[in-house]
Amino acid sequence: RLSVLVREDIAPDFAEFVVEADAFLFDEPLSNLDAKLRGQMRAEISQLQRRLATTSVYVTHDQTEAMTLGDRVAVLKKGELQQVASPRELYEQPLNLFVAGFIGSPSMNFLPASLKQKEGGHVLSSPIGDIPVPPEKARAAEGRDIVFLGLRPEFFEDAELVEDSRRDRGSTFDATLTHLEWLGHEQYGYIEFEPDPAVAEMLSALAKDLDADELRPVVVATLSGESRARPGTPTRLWVDTTRVHLFDPTTGENLTRDPEVGAELTRRAGEERRRQIEMAAERDAAEHEADAPRR
Repeated sequence: RLSVLVREDIAPDFAEFVVEADAFLFDEPLSNLDAKLRGQMRAEISQLQRRLATTSVYVTHDQTEAMTLGDRVAVLKKGELQQVASPRELYEQPLNLFVAGFIGSPSMNFLPASLKQKEGGHVLSSPIGDIPVPPEKARAAEGRDIVFLGLRPEFFEDAELVEDSRRDRGSTFDATLTHLEWLGHEQYGYIEFEPDPAVAEMLSALAKDLDADELRPVVVATLSGESRARPGTPTRLWVDTTRVHLFDPTTGENLTRDPEVGAELTRRAGEERRRQIEMAAERDAAEHEADAPRR
């Protein structure tokens, strides 16, 4: 069952050595495989790792591999450690702009925004409109001329399709989609905007920080496949404002990160890992017992 890692028929002694190893080291082992086989091998490695319950260090540039195989992921930027946490903590409670922009596909949208007081509460004035935000988010932006508003594509939805139980968690605004990509169960809507020179300069600096050639002035919104939104027609969108992130544009610090929530996410991930290892051990013991009469 270790043929995924080692050809036992060629090097059986080495295979036995691997079984007894204190740790496995992987250096981009799937980088030369096609997409389908890469997915299959990820699943095989994940199951083997749980069965063997041995520490593995896995180096990859593929965030899908990092998110699906890692119990804890270390994000590096030009050799400097940015954050170490469970995949879910990295995704939901990123420490800074770099981690937030690196983790997730499509990546997080970043919009320069400024806090304004309006009748009924605070709004973040952004290139795509004024987005009302709850008080705890507004407090994070107080005293700052500008912040980066972080919105993951899945924070959006066609306002007509939002369940009543979720409406109070967000706000609605009108936008015109420039084009749509329909994927069946969901579709990506694109909202382009014209940045002023100061905003364009900030986006250019942010792109450089994220090792990208450029950050196009566009927002990607994930909508249900059932949405009847059409390009070129004003559409009322809903955004979950309880989940938005605010970042300091100078330091990149996530101003809305909750360390306690993040730590709890990683703690739960550790418990789930232990549970999976126990289940794998129980399955192996059951298979061994079932094979005993035949031996």
